[in-house]
Amino acid sequence: MRVGCWLLLLVWLLALTGLAQAQDPMRLVRLSGPVEIDGRVDEPVWEAVPPLPLVVFVPQYRMPPTERTEIRVAYDDRYLYVAGRLYDSDPGGIRARTLYRDNFAGDDRFCFALDTYNDRLSAAWFCVNPAGTRGDQTIANDGDFSTFNRDWNTYWDAATTQNDQGWFAEIRVPFSSLGFQEEDGRVVMGLSAYRFIARKNERHIFPDMPPSVPAGFIPVKPSRMARVVMEGVHRHTPVYVTPYGLGGLQQQARLNDGRTAYDIVRDGRREVGLDVRYSPSPSLSLDLTANTDFAQVEADDQQINLTRFPLFFPEKRQFFQERSELFGFGLGGFNRLFHSRRIGLVEGTPIRLLGGVRLVGRRGGTDIGLLDMQTAAEGGLPAENFGVLRLRQRVFNPYSNVGLMLTSRVAEDGRYNVASGVDALVRVVGDEYLTLRLAHTFEDGPATPSWPEASHLLLGWERRVEGGLSYAAELVRSGEAFNPAVGFLLRRNVTSLDGRLQYLWFAGATSPLRTFSVQGAFQGVRRNEDGRIESVLMAPALEAEFKSGNRLGLTYRANYESVPVAFAIAPEVTIPVGDYWFHEAELTFQSRPGATFKPNVAVTAGPFYDGHRTSVLVQPALNLSRHLELSADYNLNRIRFPKRDQAADMHLLRLRVRAAYDVHLSLSTFLQYNSVIDQFDLNLRLRYNFRDGTDLWIVYNEALHTDREAWQPVPPRSLGRAVMVKYTHTFLW
Repeated sequence: MRVGCWLLLLVWLLALTGLAQAQDPMRLVRLSGPVEIDGRVDEPVWEAVPPLPLVVFVPQYRMPPTERTEIRVAYDDRYLYVAGRLYDSDPGGIRARTLYRDNFAGDDRFCFALDTYNDRLSAAWFCVNPAGTRGDQTIANDGDFSTFNRDWNTYWDAATTQNDQGWFAEIRVPFSSLGFQEEDGRVVMGLSAYRFIARKNERHIFPDMPPSVPAGFIPVKPSRMARVVMEGVHRHTPVYVTPYGLGGLQQQARLNDGRTAYDIVRDGRREVGLDVRYSPSPSLSLDLTANTDFAQVEADDQQINLTRFPLFFPEKRQFFQERSELFGFGLGGFNRLFHSRRIGLVEGTPIRLLGGVRLVGRRGGTDIGLLDMQTAAEGGLPAENFGVLRLRQRVFNPYSNVGLMLTSRVAEDGRYNVASGVDALVRVVGDEYLTLRLAHTFEDGPATPSWPEASHLLLGWERRVEGGLSYAAELVRSGEAFNPAVGFLLRRNVTSLDGRLQYLWFAGATSPLRTFSVQGAFQGVRRNEDGRIESVLMAPALEAEFKSGNRLGLTYRANYESVPVAFAIAPEVTIPVGDYWFHEAELTFQSRPGATFKPNVAVTAGPFYDGHRTSVLVQPALNLSRHLELSADYNLNRIRFPKRDQAADMHLLRLRVRAAYDVHLSLSTFLQYNSVIDQFDLNLRLRYNFRDGTDLWIVYNEALHTDREAWQPVPPRSLGRAVMVKYTHTFLW
């Protein structure tokens, strides 16, 4: 009873203190005449549209702009239009070094973002560089950089021109590509826009947002966007029908039943499938897919695992990108109640997806997400059905919400797993936020575990601010029987406490620094079964950001690990059972975004369990021209255990070569080498984009084994190869 009273009191206080001050939205101008999307911004109708009031965000907040910028936003019955006159006193300094869609490459950019559902949490983001190369992505959790989804694409147009005055851009986004809510033709959205001058690391932004707001170096934050109104807007609801045809050849090396040699299995592949998209209302989008295929998706980035816990791989498949932030239900760290890679992938190997349906949108103040997918029986695994339901309702104020999630995984042999969760994010007052998440799972089995043992609880508090003092704390308790079979869980049956503390200063106008921060992070993990401490991490750090955009960081980490079961980090290299304290230091340098050559480097050195480790991570990137881009990740871990006479030199190389003839024809080559598994992977993708939704892909994949002596039986040089040709064509009704 006493607990209930306290909860009622808390709710009452939140309702009083959390109410946000409403601001009158800005009315956008309805165009009185046609606009040709040619990048010239010379139509007379643009003169009737007032430019947005801009301020300089970096390198020094509210400094006088060094170049003149005019951004105008308007609309008509079917489209939203955004135009930029981006004047430059040195036209030769304008940087446009990529023709590859969704790639940044340190170019000058003109961008805007829309909080289309006016939820102050998520946004769709559109950019164009001076060469006319487009980029689109989504962002969630009020601008959290970790939620950027660069694999999202939609239908829109853009064109640019350059002359001796600067560069100019026109963008047109169909309302049919945007989900939004309308009331008698009246639509309210959030809007932000900015211009980036690469050589000067200078950003002009709208609306005015102080740097103390935690938005990072890219000022896209839905809660701080200007609210804009459009009248007489009714979303057209065309039907997008996209059939595909795929053909190819593939071969794979497989161990025989006696595990004495490899057999080469060759076969052809011919597939057809269909995707259909329809919007039953302006705020809802329905997607249907049959015989779903992802042959054109870039290969996963290989990783080296130095821990005893599973690795997390992000989702890259396009079908799962639409409003993916809505399906987010974090359980702390990488842990989550739903992870779409559980559907149609088993340890990175594709399983045939027979099809499915997805419904996402917003009605009133409620976000709605529904997903159902069916896989085929394949590779000795039964056919399975995966279901997800997500609801999220705004409460108290525009920055707070409560939600519900249900997931199910049902196999044709009768096995099932169901997970349920409720969550709340509450802006208590000012920059103070409270997070509550409670999840529970149940599945078939001989015994039913108790509620606490099959549950996961997260309680968090944070101060979301960039300048001055900020902090965050998160308490998690996960039960032994908690098992989200459509999610991701790093550790089981633990209680953990995570904390972060930072104080950040903004430097003055004459300083070469923009910011300087002192940080501290703490994590403690306790095993529930015996009450022993499993892991401890204490990590104080210093970080400096220069006005040029370069960043320099120094971190010290003190680690404690209790290892109950020995585990391997490489062939013939193990970490024995025991308790370990070890310490390491890390120095990082991150190059400014507008640099032609980016020599990003991180060096880590110190003890490692009962040995020592030196790690070097080099991430150079070079844009030779707008037609050719090179980037690489090379990570060396040199690990020695002299007392046990064990050692490992682990090399991980990822090399990307992106070539583009124009914005339609491009070639992406992704090479990876992992010395731990002695494997070299090649992923080559040639794409011709006729228009949005219509593409021709030629994809070549091969995995090569590089060690001819240590493995028994000796694998063939080629572990597998495949060449695929895929064509998709979108019809619009």
